[in-house]
Amino acid sequence: MIEFRKASWTTRLKRLALSADSWIDASLYAAGHRAGEIYERIRSVTDRLTVSGPKRLAAEFASEGLNVGIAGAIVMLMLAIPAFREGREEALKNQVFAVTFLDRYGSEIGHRGARHDDSLKLEEFPDHLLKAVLATEDRRFYDHFGIDVIGTFRAITVNARASGVVQGGSSLTQQLAKNLFLNNERSLDRKIKEAFLSLWLEYRLTKNEILKLYLDRAYMGGGTFGVAAAAEYYFGKSVKNVTLAEAAMLAGLFKAPTKFAPHVNLPAARARASDVLNAMVDAGFMTAGQVDSARRNPATPIDRKRDASPDYYLDWAFDEIRKLADDGKLGPERVLTVKTPHDPAIQKRADEAVESILRQHGPAYRARQAAAVIMDPDGAVRAIVGGRDYGASQFNRATSSLRQPGSSFKPYVYAAAMSAGLYKPTTIVTDRPVCIGNWCPNNYGRSYAGSMPLTVALAKSINTIPVQMSIAIGKATGETHEARAARIGRMKIVETCRAMGLTTPLTDTVSLPIGAGEVTVIEQAAGYAVFANGGKRARPYAAFDIRNSAGEEIYRHDRDEPTPAQVLSTQVAYEMNQMLSTVPTAGTGRRAALDGVVSAGKTGTTNGYKDAWYVGYTGNLVGAVWFGNDDSSETANMTGGSLPAMTWKEIMAFAHQGIELKPMPGVAPQPGDAKAAVAKATDPAAAAGAGAGHMPRKSFEVLSSVGAMFKAVETPRTARASVQVGAREAATGLTAIR
Repeated sequence: MIEFRKASWTTRLKRLALSADSWIDASLYAAGHRAGEIYERIRSVTDRLTVSGPKRLAAEFASEGLNVGIAGAIVMLMLAIPAFREGREEALKNQVFAVTFLDRYGSEIGHRGARHDDSLKLEEFPDHLLKAVLATEDRRFYDHFGIDVIGTFRAITVNARASGVVQGGSSLTQQLAKNLFLNNERSLDRKIKEAFLSLWLEYRLTKNEILKLYLDRAYMGGGTFGVAAAAEYYFGKSVKNVTLAEAAMLAGLFKAPTKFAPHVNLPAARARASDVLNAMVDAGFMTAGQVDSARRNPATPIDRKRDASPDYYLDWAFDEIRKLADDGKLGPERVLTVKTPHDPAIQKRADEAVESILRQHGPAYRARQAAAVIMDPDGAVRAIVGGRDYGASQFNRATSSLRQPGSSFKPYVYAAAMSAGLYKPTTIVTDRPVCIGNWCPNNYGRSYAGSMPLTVALAKSINTIPVQMSIAIGKATGETHEARAARIGRMKIVETCRAMGLTTPLTDTVSLPIGAGEVTVIEQAAGYAVFANGGKRARPYAAFDIRNSAGEEIYRHDRDEPTPAQVLSTQVAYEMNQMLSTVPTAGTGRRAALDGVVSAGKTGTTNGYKDAWYVGYTGNLVGAVWFGNDDSSETANMTGGSLPAMTWKEIMAFAHQGIELKPMPGVAPQPGDAKAAVAKATDPAAAAGAGAGHMPRKSFEVLSSVGAMFKAVETPRTARASVQVGAREAATGLTAIR
């Protein structure tokens, strides 16, 4: 029974296979037969279309033309795709930064970015200005579709006859496409993109909109973009009021704004304006009689002799405004008026002080450069000296140059150690040999002063104490190995520096606590401002408020920036102020002491005398001063207590004239200083006295005896150093860093 069933299934499978094979064969035969019939039909139709003689020649040309046209369309599409990628709707909006800066009193101090004004409508432009532009740039503007074929052919012919480029063939629309989307590169690729983008502009905009954009966006020399800004810059008037002669001079700038700018080359500008008047007559826009008066009375620009300008300050402020824009705090606005904290009087004094001291003492010390930053304790920057001559070098040494701070770095170490609760101003510390591995810092003279209060150690800039502090900070975490404890301590010190405003990378080396890192001058000022304001972070800022081209306030610092963070406790800040206030009176910064004004600060000198610093502050202002050389060459024994301290004093003594003196947090005003006493009495925090965290009476009594100890810790070697030009503090201990 089973064998019978197997035979039955086998027979069925064979029959199914035969059926499938038959169906496939029949289908293929039927398909082939049908294809043959279709082919015969097509052949019979094409036979009837066969032509000969002239008809065949025309058909061949049409066929080849269609092939070439399809291939050309594909190539054109391939060429157009890169151009259309360049075309962005955003470019039709004003993206050019144009910033006018005002000082703290509202007076204009300069511009950065483009001078730009697109607020006028096309109907408000004088008719003779529009005619002057069209006559010189594109007479057939209203007749072509974005590419002036006739004008291009004419330019090619003229240039071929002259064997050079004497006439341009680009239409006004093409020039606008280049200005909006491309650069001035002379290449076939750029010309192809320019052509396609001009077609895109013609499709997107009307002729009048294209003309208006061209008049607003073209560069006109002198940092101006657009004829409205150029009229204001060159002639001191609205573009609505320019004469025919002035309009001709403006229209002549489109060809070569740098070459024909009237404040650069007035004869060339007038010659070009005469060519524009000729073009207006040739185009039929005006008669010879109408332009004759403009020929006889050419335009005269206003005097653009360069006034004194705080260029280093403006460069930095412009970068800060761009950062605000990048952060989205200004919205889409790009034409701005910025009221800055800049103080022109302090700026002038700072410039004069730097130049005067470099001129008088620079050769003897072999110092050729300097930088300074003056700011309010909250970070409002009042003045920046980025070098002695902006015309000779635009590099901003105050904001961009990284230099070793030397002993001016030590206050950050002291602040970190005191924040950890390990030290007080009256803590007795011992100047003794200390080593981390095979590195052992030394004081000047390679001697040690023994035990002293912490205040004396800071004022005398003892090198071993900050290193001991880094070890103590690490050991407070439970680490017992000195080298590992020192590394942990340095990490805590770097954290404190970051919190206080030092943003540049600080390399972790064993000599970091005595100033082997690198910082900028403006960072130093911001870091010390934390002491001056009672422990709050003070980010340097360049804008009180910012307004757009319509005069609307779009940014205000006190409203749009976060409340400053408390990065040091008020107690630590007060105690640091108490200690640092002894530096200009009995320490290494005696040359920075101000008559009748309580000040605090710290000197700094690096290995080989390459960098010299004085960073100091009062209750009113903070200032950081650096002296050295751009190539980091050694000076002739210049210390922070010499030229930097002298410069700081000259600037600050002037800056504090005629103002109400504010008390330094935690430090009592000098006896007999009526202004400071009044300021203290009117300040609730200051009036709170010891209860608000100010120095208690007992501390005053202890510190009053500190002065007698300064002489006790001076060795004969350090005394000789003081005779030379002040203590040679930190840098002299950096010999092991070499």
